[in-house]
Amino acid sequence: MRVVFAGTPHVALPSLHAIADSAHELVGVVTRPDARAGRGRTLQPSPVKAAALDLGVPVLTPTHPREPDFQDALRALAPDVCAVVAYGALLPDSALQIPPHGWINLHFSVLPAWRGAAPVQHAILAGDEVTGASTFRIETGLDTGPVYGTMTERILPTDTSGHLLDRLAVAGAPLLVATLDAIADGSVVPVPQPADGVTHAPKIGTEDARVRWGDPDFAIDRRIRACTPAPGAWTTHRATRLRLGPIDLAPAQSDPPMPPLAPGELSVTKREVFVGTGTGPVRLGTVQPVGKREMPAADWARGVRIDPGEILE
Repeated sequence: MRVVFAGTPHVALPSLHAIADSAHELVGVVTRPDARAGRGRTLQPSPVKAAALDLGVPVLTPTHPREPDFQDALRALAPDVCAVVAYGALLPDSALQIPPHGWINLHFSVLPAWRGAAPVQHAILAGDEVTGASTFRIETGLDTGPVYGTMTERILPTDTSGHLLDRLAVAGAPLLVATLDAIADGSVVPVPQPADGVTHAPKIGTEDARVRWGDPDFAIDRRIRACTPAPGAWTTHRATRLRLGPIDLAPAQSDPPMPPLAPGELSVTKREVFVGTGTGPVRLGTVQPVGKREMPAADWARGVRIDPGEILE
């Protein structure tokens, strides 16, 4: 089949390359417009655009896919199907109708669980033990279309959303190609999603990433891992924001035993920094003060000279 691929960030790259290496003909790529990035705030192409140019594939970068010029250019490519991975824009019905086999999305959850923009983050936040990926035909509802296929992936206790998303991007690429193969030979019929088991995964904002030290330790651990690397879990110290890396839920026993810590209260040893939660102390991993590099928590504590009884807010 003639395939147009739509995607933007690096997690879309395994699927782009898998399609390029498949028996299908990759005739074009759709991605978000160049965006300013880096210290110089210069315009940078998306990872998918850069890869497509290396492949010598035509690239379309509409501001919005409702634009008539974009839809005319897409028709000119005459795709049989459009494959989508993390494109980043809602597709209007007029665009959905262009390819005869529609737009097939690789979504990083086992639908109907975690429909929305942040399925991997919400799976970790909820404490799910298993997640996965699904291929489905896009319709005007948010991730509501019929499903072609799924795969599953265990969520490890130490997974951040970044680690898990990278694994799903690699493991999901063969599923997307297999779905395109099955559509081409007519061996698959998409199955409507069940009404039961629907959960939603809206975008995680900065305020959602703020750690609440009165929560149980396991909930704090999930929040930090779900928000790593983006948007980044944080707390405040001396009224200044402090970014947090993953924590250790099983801190080593100190000798003499560590006294109980109030939620947010800090306790510093020569090599470790502990903080109280709603259920007991945890060990901080790395931290990043505003305007500085990421560093081990013990190095940060030595630099700021933590006072006894000082708290993270």
